[in-house]
Amino acid sequence: MNKALTLLAALVLPLTALQAQTAQRPLQLSDLSRMRDVADPQLSPDGAWVAYTVTRADSATDKRDADVWMARTDGTQNLRVTTAPASEAKPRFSPDGKYLSFVSSRGEEDGADAQLWLLNRAGGEAEKVTKLKGSVSDYVWSPDGQRLALIIRDADPDSLTTAQKAKKKTAPPIVLDRFQFKQDIDGYLNKQRQHLYVFDVASRKLINLTPGAYDEYLPAWSPNGQQLVFSSKRGPDPDRHDNFDLYLIDAKAGATARPLLTTEVPECAPSYGSRPAWSPDGRRIAFVQGGPREQLVYALHQLMVVDVASGAVRALTAGRDRNTTKPQWAPDGQSLYFLLEDDRATSLARVPAAGGTTQVVLGGAREVHDFDLARNGQVVVLSSQPQQPAEVFGLDKKGVPKPLSKQNDTWLKGVSLGAVEAIQAKSKDGTMVSGFLVKPVGYQAGRKYPTLLRIHGGPVGQFSYGFSFEWQYFAANGFAVVAANPRGSSGRGLAYSKAIYADWGNKDTDDVLAVMDYAVAQGLADPERLGVGGWSYGGILTDQVIARDQRFKAAVSGASIANVLAGYGTDQYILDYETELGTPWKNSDVYMRVSYPFFHADRIKTPTLFICGEKDFNVPLLNTEQMYQALKSLNVPTQLVIYPGQFHGITTPSYVKDRYARYLAWYQQYLMPTGTSSAAGSK
Repeated sequence: MNKALTLLAALVLPLTALQAQTAQRPLQLSDLSRMRDVADPQLSPDGAWVAYTVTRADSATDKRDADVWMARTDGTQNLRVTTAPASEAKPRFSPDGKYLSFVSSRGEEDGADAQLWLLNRAGGEAEKVTKLKGSVSDYVWSPDGQRLALIIRDADPDSLTTAQKAKKKTAPPIVLDRFQFKQDIDGYLNKQRQHLYVFDVASRKLINLTPGAYDEYLPAWSPNGQQLVFSSKRGPDPDRHDNFDLYLIDAKAGATARPLLTTEVPECAPSYGSRPAWSPDGRRIAFVQGGPREQLVYALHQLMVVDVASGAVRALTAGRDRNTTKPQWAPDGQSLYFLLEDDRATSLARVPAAGGTTQVVLGGAREVHDFDLARNGQVVVLSSQPQQPAEVFGLDKKGVPKPLSKQNDTWLKGVSLGAVEAIQAKSKDGTMVSGFLVKPVGYQAGRKYPTLLRIHGGPVGQFSYGFSFEWQYFAANGFAVVAANPRGSSGRGLAYSKAIYADWGNKDTDDVLAVMDYAVAQGLADPERLGVGGWSYGGILTDQVIARDQRFKAAVSGASIANVLAGYGTDQYILDYETELGTPWKNSDVYMRVSYPFFHADRIKTPTLFICGEKDFNVPLLNTEQMYQALKSLNVPTQLVIYPGQFHGITTPSYVKDRYARYLAWYQQYLMPTGTSSAAGSK
């Protein structure tokens, strides 16, 4: 081994504490129905209980069902709260702890609007307290518990469902005049908007605070209950920019929203998933701010505080070249908790409200997805690790996590998992690239294995220290897995993320190949049996890789685009196209450059499986069809799989299972022609 490889080997960080204990069998596809997706932890006002949601695949209905659970934060009790066939979401305790609220379309037909429900914790059935023609997409309790702020999306009078209810045989024509006229899941966009309402719990009276041609998001009550702050995109044509601003409005009929901040960068954009947070004294609001328009999704998300009276703004994480999200004030108002993203990890952190040194409260080789904080200082987190799906944990006074939800403990005890190692490799230009190496179950030192390079979507995002069923499923069937965070990924700072700006498939291809080279150099990856694949931007980069490099013997490209000219006007990213790439009639050379795989399809020799959802408006099916047709024309082994009724994310349980089975079968066909895979893993 040369000196460079010796140095790289020294950078490998074995996660020995996370490696699975010997178990009875490898992971199987049937474990998908055993796995529980835990999310949205919410503490009771006294910090004694945490509510959360548990989502599972129901094989009988072929749907996913989410229920509300509660656990005592002392670890003594964990119970299921809702059992209805329909899903429940967004559990929230009333400020007095008397009620547990949630949203659900239970009792209605598929596709019905989500309504607000209240469950009296003293006993009895949950009560539906709204009967709206629109859908409740978000809500927050007022501090006194007498009202709720609701975000309600207008009902669509032109929808097929509405037409069918009216016993019309044919839906009306779709008439569009918006700049951005389509959105994944929502479909074609007309004049529908979502507005901020105030709902009185006792009288059931509903007041629309923000009628008009704008969308409102992420409301938060002032501590005295007199005002609400929210995020909104306004101006003559909100479709033509992404500059969300913060607005204040009195919580009463006839009030007028007034801008708190109207900067040239977005505040509390919905994609950040970060609600603005009032300080306990009501004088300041913490929020997450993005970057200039030209930075688009590559921009950093920074933690800021604004003085409500003066509008003066202070950056609390200035100089820290990492993303921050989800701020919450400590009960004494002297500090703020938030999530801090770093290389492959997301930690719970705290910073003084006056500015100062950031302290990591819960860090290490883990991904903290969410957290909540009670008035008594109790903290709970939603955390996952490479060998542990996301679960709710309570933190003791020393910051040590205590398991509370324990939803996946039982089935995990019955399986053996592949060991996961954090690795780094040097790219072509010397840039260090982070990633992971997953060893096959039953790994034997000195043996070479068929190895899969998996590429994440985004492109802004990262493979993290969280649990991946996909990686473990491949490991259970005799494959090693290499997962790379190439340039374009988050977690490594703004320059690293922006390095692929208007230059997709160049540096990031070098980066993912470098990580694969590392696995080969370690003697684990068999260079004659390499596969590649990914979804969304992971599929886009897969197309780039196989057009630029012929080492891979099999590829899976999911929901991808190779001819970016075909994307302009046919997907939901019109603003991104025109900002990053320009318009095709002025910048055709840029569009041609990022469309390298389509216009050089004759260089592709890798057998490729293409997959997409039929109704995907994010990266539409037509893009996948183009590349499939190109390879078919070139007589390269290929196959196209379309999942009916699915959007950008494949969610129907039988389709999810089918997709994993097709991934495995395609890779086995070209990388394990002698049938040496584990039969147990494919059940």
